[in-house]
Amino acid sequence: MALRSWVTSANDGDTDFPIQNLPYGVFRRDMQDRIGVAIGDQILDLRACAEQGLFKELPQEVADTCRQDFLNALMALGPGSWSILRRRITALLNEERAGSARSVVEGLLTPRREAVMRLPVRIGDYTDFYASIHHATRIGKLFRPDNPLLPNYKWVPIGYHGRASSVVVSGQEIQRPLGQSRSGDLDPVFGPSKSLDYELEIGAFTGPGNSLGKRIPVGEAEDHVFGLCLLNDWSARDIQSWEYQPLGPFLAKSFATTVSPWVVTMEALAPYRAEAPSRPDGDPAPLEYLREPAGSSGAIEVSLEVYIQSSGMRGAGAPPMLLSRSNLRDLYWTIAQLVTHHASNGCNLRPGDLIATGTISGPDEGSEGCLLEMKHRAKPIQLPGGEVRSFLADGDKVIFRGLCQRAGLPKIGFGECDGIITGAALDC
Repeated sequence: MALRSWVTSANDGDTDFPIQNLPYGVFRRDMQDRIGVAIGDQILDLRACAEQGLFKELPQEVADTCRQDFLNALMALGPGSWSILRRRITALLNEERAGSARSVVEGLLTPRREAVMRLPVRIGDYTDFYASIHHATRIGKLFRPDNPLLPNYKWVPIGYHGRASSVVVSGQEIQRPLGQSRSGDLDPVFGPSKSLDYELEIGAFTGPGNSLGKRIPVGEAEDHVFGLCLLNDWSARDIQSWEYQPLGPFLAKSFATTVSPWVVTMEALAPYRAEAPSRPDGDPAPLEYLREPAGSSGAIEVSLEVYIQSSGMRGAGAPPMLLSRSNLRDLYWTIAQLVTHHASNGCNLRPGDLIATGTISGPDEGSEGCLLEMKHRAKPIQLPGGEVRSFLADGDKVIFRGLCQRAGLPKIGFGECDGIITGAALDC
């Protein structure tokens, strides 16, 4: 029989946050940032749980991490400690096991609608990969129709180091960036980006990490991953096309990256694992250090959706419009391979580092992970009311959603990752 919570909203089949999920986040209460766990339409305050003695049976180091302002200390402890804490939280919220603690826990819940969500992690470093072959191929065809993939793509996970300081939590406005761009043979100009785009991604937060000079075997890589979130790597395509050669993305991406406030743990995602897609005939096998153990389920079934809502749509009361659907399982490189490759030269990962997958796209029309990919469509994107989009306009709201669903299992989700585009700041 499936677990049920005494928090009745957690048993609603439409919620992202049943008792089988229990994602972690940080919220503001009583002028203080607190670690919490989402359950139905509520947040369980873990700082308050620790202060009320509900974690006294746990190892002291585990209980102490719940009093912190960020998740980094908990992430540093590793899978064994994560499981101990998860089991205790599950027991406190389980309708059959809560017992006398229920009356105490009921007073430690905060309605999600009343909470101000914060960044869940103090992010030290941020790395963005390019792990979707469908995205890479579709983008490559725009510039190299006869040879869309560069020779290294099927051999090595491609990535770049991003800017951690401009990672923001869902719900914050995104200011249109200024930068240099060039049209044709004209001299470059400096001004607001005219080709602002989103990128649908998943972010992985690292756990214990590795010491400098020590690599992470691919079979152990996921022991270094605490959990996943939704991620929007906003991109100014016109700035990017002028600056990216020869060194890659810079100001076209460093102005903002949005993450969802809830981190879904790898333990919660375990029932939704899947075999990674088999490589097409003729593709090289991964080099030995990237070969996952035989029979491993390196992929995760996460259905991803992108919605858009213009300011005109909001004014007219029109709901957000679905733009595309894709799935995390379709990546060419798995999350374990990304982690292993990142540390393969001895680079040290630290608790709370953010590793993004890159834009997640599927093979078919309707599964594109960004607007730039949609240029291959026969017709432009038309919004309700007659508005047309090739790139984002001021006032546009972009919303990402992610769900795990499988027969016989409850649905678990990531909440939403959203941001509204505002005008460029033209005065210094």
